Parts: sequence; structure tokens; C-alpha cells
Amino acid sequence: MIVFLVCVRVYVLVEVFVSQEIKLVDLQRQYQTIRKEVLNALDATLSGMELFLGPNVRAFEREFADYCGADEGIGVGSGTDALYLALRACEIGPGDEVITVANTFIATVEAIVMAGAKPVFVDVEAETATMDPEKVAEAITPRTRALMPVHLYGQATEMEPLLALAKEHHLRVIEDAAQAQGTRYRGRRVGTLSDVAAFSLYYSKNLGAYGEAGIVTTNDPDLAARIRMLRDHGSRERYYHELIGMNSRLDEMQAAILRIKLRRLDEWNKQRRAHAMAYTERLRDIVTTPVERAGSDHIYYAYVIQTDDRDGLRAALTAQGIQTGIHYPVPLHLQPACADFACPKGSLPVTERLAGRILSLPMFPELTESEIDRVCDAIRGHILAGVSAR
Repeated sequence: MIVFLVCVRVYVLVEVFVSQEIKLVDLQRQYQTIRKEVLNALDATLSGMELFLGPNVRAFEREFADYCGADEGIGVGSGTDALYLALRACEIGPGDEVITVANTFIATVEAIVMAGAKPVFVDVEAETATMDPEKVAEAITPRTRALMPVHLYGQATEMEPLLALAKEHHLRVIEDAAQAQGTRYRGRRVGTLSDVAAFSLYYSKNLGAYGEAGIVTTNDPDLAARIRMLRDHGSRERYYHELIGMNSRLDEMQAAILRIKLRRLDEWNKQRRAHAMAYTERLRDIVTTPVERAGSDHIYYAYVIQTDDRDGLRAALTAQGIQTGIHYPVPLHLQPACADFACPKGSLPVTERLAGRILSLPMFPELTESEIDRVCDAIRGHILAGVSAR
């Protein structure tokens, strides 16, 4: 009987501990706030059964374009497809070079390679981890056809000097805005700063579907028309094909969900910013906290700190039921998949240094003040314990 009671006690303690885990992203909490609206929208969509580029897709494309301040929005199957289709629409292919960064998800490079072009990596700014315009200027060659800056963690790349370089060298600029749904740069939302922009709407993003989705924005009607054809087997009219395209149409049910979420995006981003300010206030004296670029509204897809004891800190937080992430642990120029066009280790010193120091903390709109306190207390406790041990 005593053994049984002890086992029950242990089970209860474990269950309580698990229930108190702080997730990196907690999508269940957000879903509960919109559950009825989502289920009603899905039921209406299925009742109408117009599932092929239907009314929700058309409405979401218009609503998202208006939200960004763009003339056109084209819904596609994923963020990767959005990048690839943007490149194809700009007629970038074999023999061309596209300058980008290595501290990003591999989809950035996959899209360039799938289009037949060669990625050229440049280093990033130490404070923001976004593309360094000075390094871009050094990397331009006669084969360069486009620049692909990545708006990282929810903060915009410094675009003005890049746009000036592009104009000088007659280059396309394609924004990788996968992590920047709602970010502003000098008063304008990203997605309107360049020739064309690609957004991921993957489920963990600030604006995310319940699965895979993406959207392209542009002010160029010719690019928009080309992307609309390319996403639908190169066709304007069913069974008549002008181009070799692909099947990358935004799903009607995902569009219905995204329309509901889009109406709440600014409020959710406001909550993320408030959480970020709370983190920074509590942690700025003990770790390196994010730096916000002047004139840019950071919407904190990820809240990323830096510390020399990243792996030790991560292990300590995991032991206390606090999830973390690393965006990204191995830069693309050091990945085996990129060996054919990689630059050697040591060639991107800022990128490589950041990869060993960055740690993403829990960040989602429904995060509570007590959870932020718990995360910060755990970080402070671990780091101060390490200092005292020395």
C-alpha cells in the first residue's frame, strides 16, 4: 500500500511538472481563442465545396495585399514555393547568381537552386544578424541577377542601401519575408519594399495556417500574372498551358483560417512586442538581448538572445521544463547539402560566431507574465551560478 501511494505521488508530481512546461510556441492556447470561428468557417467552406482557388483564397489574397500595402497578393502552397515562384517570375535561372545569407532556413537556398541559379552567401550585421549591405557590394559580379535579403526573426533587413545597389547594378530584389508578417521598415510594411516578396504562412509563424501555406506580394502586375500562371501549371485558362509551372495553389480551407487570423495579427504582434520588452528589461544585464533597428518595427517571430554558454543554458532550461530553439545551429554554407556552392569555413565570421551563441526563448502572444518571469529567473540562476563557480 505504501509503495502504491509513493508511486501515485511520483506520478502526480511528474504530471504537474509536465503540465507546467513552457513551450517555445503554444498553438493550442491561440486555437482556443478562435476555435468556434475556425470551425464555423471550415463548415461553411465545406458546405460550399468551392475548393479550387475559391472565395476564401481570393478574399485572403486581397486582404493580405491590402494589409501589406501591396497591389497584388498571390496565395501559394508554401513559403518555399513562394520564393521559388518569385525567382521564376523574375526569369532567374541557370547561369545566374543570387546573393543571400547563410543564417536562414534552407528553403531560402532550396528555392534558388530549384530555379537553376547559384546562391552566393554574404555575412551579416553583428547586431541584427541580417544581411550586411557592405558585404553585398563586394559580392556583386557580372552574373549577379538578384539580391534575396532575409527579414530575420521578425525584423527587417536594412533595405535602403540594398535597393540602391540593385538600382545601380540593374538587379532584382526578392524579399524573404517568411518571418515578418506585419514588420514595418521606415513606415512601410515588408512585402512592398522590393520587386516581389515571399511569405511563409507555416503554422508556427506570426500569421500561420494549420499546415502549409504561403503568399507572394508585388506591385508589378506582370510579375503577379506570371506567378498566378506558374502556381497553376502555367495556365491562365484550364487545360491551356503557356508555361511549365507547378501545382502550388493556396488551399481554400487554409485561406479561410488565415482570414480569421489576419484580423488579429496586429494585436498578436503587439503582444509579442510587449513580451519582448519584458524579456529585455529582465535580461539585458546578463545576456545579449535583441537589438531593434531604428525605423523598423520588430514583430518577434523569435526572441533570440546570445550567450557564450548557449548549450549549457539550453540544457538547464530544458531540465526546468522550458523549451528553447536555435535559429539556426549550422549556417547553410557549412551544411553538406550546400557543398557544391558553399564558401569555406571562416569566410562568414559573424554568421559563424552567432550560430554558436544564439538561443530562442518561448515566444507567442498568449505567453503570461509569470511564465516570462520563470524563464528569466531560470536564465539568471544558471548564469549567476556559473559566475560564482568561477
